[in-house]
Amino acid sequence: MSQASLSCRAFVSGCSGHHLTPAERDFFKSTSPWGLILFKRNVLEPSQIKDLISEFREIVGRPNAPILIDQEGGRVQRLGPPHWRRYPAAQRYLEAARGDLLKAEELTRLGARLIAHDLHGLGITIDCAPALDLGFEGRTDAIGDRTFAREPDAVIRLGRAFAEGLLAGGILPAIKHMPGHGRAVVDSHKLLPKVDVPVSELIESDFAPFRALSDLPVGLTAHILFPHVDPDAPATLSVKVVQEVIRGMIGFDGLLLSDDISMEALQGDFKFRAAAFFAAGGDIALHCNGDLTEAEGVAAASPILSGKTLERVERAFSLLKTEPEPFDPVDAAAKLDAALALA
Repeated sequence: MSQASLSCRAFVSGCSGHHLTPAERDFFKSTSPWGLILFKRNVLEPSQIKDLISEFREIVGRPNAPILIDQEGGRVQRLGPPHWRRYPAAQRYLEAARGDLLKAEELTRLGARLIAHDLHGLGITIDCAPALDLGFEGRTDAIGDRTFAREPDAVIRLGRAFAEGLLAGGILPAIKHMPGHGRAVVDSHKLLPKVDVPVSELIESDFAPFRALSDLPVGLTAHILFPHVDPDAPATLSVKVVQEVIRGMIGFDGLLLSDDISMEALQGDFKFRAAAFFAAGGDIALHCNGDLTEAEGVAAASPILSGKTLERVERAFSLLKTEPEPFDPVDAAAKLDAALALA
């Protein structure tokens, strides 16, 4: 999917409902966001989603404009019954395999491949998953069973399996929440979590899964304050965290997206938030709640896609298969269901 000759702004927007409003159509036409992200409020049934995606792509004039969604499984899945199956939370794969990591890898890859089958059929291109956060005791319920495991090695292996399942089905994975959300004890949708832990300890724990999977094409930042790196700015807005930790210690040179910039962990107006994210070295700002007043500020601060960011986009989308690998979704679903039933 080449975007080299196309002019769009480096942000992703949400929308308010099942169909674009006249105001949304005007906004997308005038600002040309790089992509659209979908939530449950945007989901009715398959043909409606396809129409919504087609309308967005027609308005921005890019037939392959990226469409994003959070489809992890468990509490975080925007597509669900009756039109799509209910997927297990990340934690369930290791439980279903009764601690057998090799079996858990197989089940995780299978679950992600089924998710990819659902998404690819709708025209969605990026799944904001897997979460590579560690499952610390006392973590906020906003993370909870979204973590694969407590131990870095297990998270690395199961995170890799999930990413492989998505890629096999023609979907780009976006790892999150960089450089690690697992120690947060408050919900960053409402408050700014603070992880007051020395960097030497974080390197061996929280950062390890992201470092091991730093070759993956897309990642999302965390709205977390790491005072031993930067006492003043959360990771999403921090030059030190983005450059020294995410790009440096972790070694991630992929396409870096913000977590939702409308979350209350961040302060300041939306033009400021977006501008600070780009100044820190981020590539694509996400604004998810569909509020056009807020989105206008994000758009105003978002540069035209170019330079290193465009290179990262091209590199990421070069990994997308022209056609998904051969796959029998009925057989795969039966295998996954059987394993989950025995857990």
